[in-house]
Amino acid sequence: MKKNKSIMRALAGEKLPTPPIWMMRQAGRYLPEYRATRTEAGDFLSLCYNSDLATEVTLQPIRRYGFDASILFADILLLPQALGADLWFVAGEGPKLSTVTDARDLAQLKGKDDIHNQLAPIYQTVKNLSQALPQETTLIGFAGAPWTVATYMIAGKGTPDQAPAHLLKSTDRPVFEALINLLTETTIEYLSQQVQAGAEVIKLFDSWAGSLKGDDFTDFALEPTKRIISALKAKHPTTPIIAFPREARENYIGFAQKTGADCVAIDNSISPAWVAKHLQKDGCVQGNLASHHMVSGGQALIDDTKAIVKSLSGGPHIFNLGHGITPDADPKNVQLMIDTVRNSA
Repeated sequence: MKKNKSIMRALAGEKLPTPPIWMMRQAGRYLPEYRATRTEAGDFLSLCYNSDLATEVTLQPIRRYGFDASILFADILLLPQALGADLWFVAGEGPKLSTVTDARDLAQLKGKDDIHNQLAPIYQTVKNLSQALPQETTLIGFAGAPWTVATYMIAGKGTPDQAPAHLLKSTDRPVFEALINLLTETTIEYLSQQVQAGAEVIKLFDSWAGSLKGDDFTDFALEPTKRIISALKAKHPTTPIIAFPREARENYIGFAQKTGADCVAIDNSISPAWVAKHLQKDGCVQGNLASHHMVSGGQALIDDTKAIVKSLSGGPHIFNLGHGITPDADPKNVQLMIDTVRNSA
């Protein structure tokens, strides 16, 4: 059954008459049932670590929409917390962390073998989902890529230009490289445990890859991704991996071949026609409807959805957004998108 699922077939390189579909952040604040469950949990981190409630919110968009894949409900910053960083969320501001800016801070972090007790509830959520999901629905596990996670750990929060991380990279290269290496090794451990718990596909989110230029992109976006994929493939050779180096632009070209990814997810800053020409020849692509359509809806949503499906109909394609769905999205627009995709073939 696993290899016959539509997502798995696309990831294996098959061109399907109708692309399978799911959304990044599909379990989230745009759904009233999610907001009710989060209220029950008390706060965001409590929801992440409550396996029963995290299972429930992961299932909610599957029940409502029948997506072809379900992605584990968690957060990329749970890994630095497992490494010993302090993590909390501030309403209206997002995540805050204790910072890693020098060798002393780095030395306070745990090793790759010490993360699993903290992350055990996440693995339990994966186990729950592997039993609870419909047979035709693919279960996706995930983690943040080392560069993106490092930007939060260095700055202690999200930043518009990742300037603190770029500064550390230029002023204390050994500490910066050691942090990237630690995150690479622990991400391998974290994702391997997700696969063992039942994840059928892995996605690696490098949300801030686009701010790396030249050799830095190769050294800190491409190479860590390659190391992670190589290690996971050695342990779990049949598990497909989706890489998302967001806003990589020209660096998208050849990214799948160079890293071993089975699929490259694309943001909406590049056209589907460009993707078909430059990327789809290497295998499956995922994307790339602009998230704002989930807010505004209407004919523009329909037209852009049809254009993406048509442009990428010549090869393996998983339909998705170019980034995560936003809290102000209208659930009716999600259904309109799904109906449009499934009626466009």
